[in-house]
Amino acid sequence: MKRLLLFLGTNVAVLAVISVIWSFMPWDGVFQANGAPNLTALLVFSAIIGFAGSFISLLMSKWMAKRSTGAQVIENPRTEIERWLVATVRRQSEQAGIKMPEVAIYDAPEVNAFATGASRNNSLVAVSTGLLNSMTRDEAEAVLAHEVSHVANGDMITLTLIQGVVNTFVVFLSRLVGYFVDRVILKNDRGLGIGYYVSSIAAQIVFGILASVVVCWFSRQREFRADAGGAKLAGAGKMAAALKRLQAQSAGSHLPKEMTAMGIFGGAGSGLQKLFMTHPPLEERIAALERPVLR
Repeated sequence: MKRLLLFLGTNVAVLAVISVIWSFMPWDGVFQANGAPNLTALLVFSAIIGFAGSFISLLMSKWMAKRSTGAQVIENPRTEIERWLVATVRRQSEQAGIKMPEVAIYDAPEVNAFATGASRNNSLVAVSTGLLNSMTRDEAEAVLAHEVSHVANGDMITLTLIQGVVNTFVVFLSRLVGYFVDRVILKNDRGLGIGYYVSSIAAQIVFGILASVVVCWFSRQREFRADAGGAKLAGAGKMAAALKRLQAQSAGSHLPKEMTAMGIFGGAGSGLQKLFMTHPPLEERIAALERPVLR
């Protein structure tokens, strides 16, 4: 799931840029009615900003992934491993009922893979050279099945909608906080003052962090579902073996800290860090696959 951090990072950047630009335009006066905020107009304004950020992130996701990882799309397979990769993804995508994704390899020592794209029929599946060098064909097949399942499950669209909703409330609540500080605490009655802008930006940062906890929780649930989809496409034994291989080699991964949320292995955490984990612990994922009752 190497797409998520790119998606979240782009979303935050776009949301911040739109918010700053909008703050310098005379729109905030629209949200004053008889000295009080027009809550309906403010909610519409918040939704426009919130969903704009997440949908722009979605549309840019595949381009951003290629640029950031240097992934090379396999146009004409030249080696046996490239032919195997393309054939495996084609077979799995047919089983999953989606259009064949682009298949790519990126040069990195960590054992990882990712899927991204704006829709189920416009996607990219990429694997690292480290994965190809470290995993057996059965294990690599399971990783590909996991990523194809992300695409088939529409996880990018789902996360876009979730991010859009939480963005909406982040913008909405931060503007209310700004208005309260400006009018009630600072007792400014001559239009929106500096207290509004400073406090609304500060509140947006705080609420944005809390919103990330919500998005990460949903991401963890999608990982369980992708594991189950991978088990269906490649076999539960292969999927469990792939996760165990990740578990055994995760300590030696060179995936940068800021990139850990984007791979099939999302890193580890403890305490409050667990709230911001995009992936469940590998032991929980393995246990879920090995339970006789389907999730």
